[in-house]
Amino acid sequence: MISMVWKKSIGSNISFVKKAFNWMRLFVTNIKKRLLPLLFLLSFTAVLLFQSFSLPSIAQLPPQNRQEIRGVWLSSNDLNVFRSGAKVQSAMLKLQELNFNTVYPVVWNDGYTKYPSAVLQKKGIPFFFRGAEGQDVFADIIAQARSQGLLAIPWFEFGFMVPLTSELASAHPNWLTQKRDGTQTSISAAGEVAWLNPFHPEVQSFITELITEIMTKYNPDGIQFDDHMSLPVDFGYDKYTINLYTQETGNPPPSNPQAQAWIKWRADKITAFMVDLYQSVKAIKPNAIVSVSPNYYDFAYKFHLQDWLNWVRLGIVDELVMQVYRDDLNSFSSKITRPEVLESQQSIPVGIGIMAGLRGRLVTIAQVQSQVQAAQQRGLGVAFFYYESLWDIAPEPAPQRQSVYAALFPTSRRRDVSQITPRQPTFRTVSLPLFTRPSALTRARGYFLELSSAGGAPRRILLDTGSSGLRVPREFLGNTPIRRTGQTIRETLSDGTILEGELVYAPIRFGLIPTTEPVPIQIVTSRQCTAQRPNCSAKSGTPFSGIIGVNYFEKSLPYNPLRKLPGNLSNGFIITGNSNSNSNSNLTLGLTSENQAGFKMAAWTKQPAINGVEGDRWDSRLGGVCVTIALNATKIPCNARMIVDTATINGSIEVKSAATIGKLKAGVLGTANTLRLAINSVFDYSLTPGNRDGFNRWSLSISPQLQFPVFVNTGIGFLDRFDLLFDPVNGRQGFRPRSQST
Repeated sequence: MISMVWKKSIGSNISFVKKAFNWMRLFVTNIKKRLLPLLFLLSFTAVLLFQSFSLPSIAQLPPQNRQEIRGVWLSSNDLNVFRSGAKVQSAMLKLQELNFNTVYPVVWNDGYTKYPSAVLQKKGIPFFFRGAEGQDVFADIIAQARSQGLLAIPWFEFGFMVPLTSELASAHPNWLTQKRDGTQTSISAAGEVAWLNPFHPEVQSFITELITEIMTKYNPDGIQFDDHMSLPVDFGYDKYTINLYTQETGNPPPSNPQAQAWIKWRADKITAFMVDLYQSVKAIKPNAIVSVSPNYYDFAYKFHLQDWLNWVRLGIVDELVMQVYRDDLNSFSSKITRPEVLESQQSIPVGIGIMAGLRGRLVTIAQVQSQVQAAQQRGLGVAFFYYESLWDIAPEPAPQRQSVYAALFPTSRRRDVSQITPRQPTFRTVSLPLFTRPSALTRARGYFLELSSAGGAPRRILLDTGSSGLRVPREFLGNTPIRRTGQTIRETLSDGTILEGELVYAPIRFGLIPTTEPVPIQIVTSRQCTAQRPNCSAKSGTPFSGIIGVNYFEKSLPYNPLRKLPGNLSNGFIITGNSNSNSNSNLTLGLTSENQAGFKMAAWTKQPAINGVEGDRWDSRLGGVCVTIALNATKIPCNARMIVDTATINGSIEVKSAATIGKLKAGVLGTANTLRLAINSVFDYSLTPGNRDGFNRWSLSISPQLQFPVFVNTGIGFLDRFDLLFDPVNGRQGFRPRSQST
């Protein structure tokens, strides 16, 4: 909890608004009675201005977010209170009398739980934290808090932090991570500590079991994670993490622990675990408060890999209590007015962690008062570290300090957890990386998007703008329950590959973004080639990486799973490709006015709705495409249909009649056959067919059964030149020029 150092002295911070009110009081003293109506008007106006100035966001928040946090941590420093049932009862009564509304009793630190844990008992770890009367202290705190109308939210204090000498660390040395030089410990406010590896599945399972046990056994009002649900930036150089990073990226971790990509990779892994942990809590108690109490964001992310702002945006945080332990009021105020605090206030209750005192460092009630008032003026709640320093361990007498708290909280503000519901992500848009290979060790090329299905491990799956629906091998599924339909479906791909398998429904997650509900998935159990195309991808022997079809021209189930993304993220997407690089390609989810800038649009044709597919269905085979091929005796008119298909490496042109191509013969186009594709005022694309890493090969074929006179599939080479936008709301596709290199 305590990770900051107090250096500066207490300063003063008289706001403009307070000066205005002081001036107003002086004015009232000298005003003549005949001006009282004017004075009333001025006063009323000033009150309105004060409310607007000090509380800019409160009026915009939903009811649950107006619940002001007035909390206190019950830490290990408060042991003499915890162990006595009478003292616990007296403490909860006093907090209720002073209009506090939340307590955060410590439940996990030093490698031990503060309650008798079956999870730890199985690991042979002893339990010795019993009350003076032999009672379950933790159960007693929850019961006494509730009897006084206080929320009881267990504080999972140590997170991934454990003493190196603890039974847990000794029993599971493979669970610990380390620095690059092999050092296993760091210095914290709790002394010298080791860190459980947050990327190790056994560690994640252990933490999840503890949280599940707490929620099930005690039915608390929520759970709180603080700044130790993280990892110091210097750690992550253990064997397991090095192998995982190398497997996923193709390179070992950089020697500089603060390299941006290395920070992001580790932070995202912790975030992914927090998404799972949030879902585990909500599965047990949907209205539980998942609370986080981190340091301010820049410090938390850069030095502890804790991307808590992303957690808020992902909707996996119901309450934020940001620790700001400062003596200087100006320094304190600068932290609580940061943009990430203001953004969080728009969606969840936000409080500020305030230092009430330590045994060796007493804090005056004047400092506490000024910081609480600074937070309140900005619509923020507060939580104090820790209970005994509220008034027992303090420079002033207890009655004096209690009278100040009574003045700070003059009325009751009880909190209603019944209004807490699982939240949706608040992102307007988010960008996910695209990879040019399904894994770092394979040679196949394309654009691959990382996702997980049914709680399985993240996998890179081929992004296909030419088809619809998610199709994966059975081994890609995790252990999350799926809904089976018993229906076998068959899909024929453009290269002649036939996919067969059962249609099921399961939840999926794109990076860190879960779908709002389970989506249809084809579990592919059979692949074969059509008779017309015997050399399809099924014949090559290459393992099937899975396909995610993101086209909105659905013919049947399964449909494009992007339809089931939350909020604005489901309204369309942008592909920024670069087949020459594995680092500059991405999928942007969610269209905004900003990210649509520079695109020129071509309209799709609306299609009849089909059963089981929500939203509009579009024929994304664009019409009115002009095609020119050098050395072609007959000019192809501007009546071609075209699709940009990211699942195809090579481009192709199919014609219904041989007369359309004159003296040209079917087959692979050569360098003399300069090719040009264009839609008037939308895009103009030309290239010389060749074989640059397989991306410039173009073939010409005659297909009498073709629906259109000319059909063009550009392949993924097109994305070297253009960003691609899909807008299913307005039925259009956008093109934005990127690079002129081939």
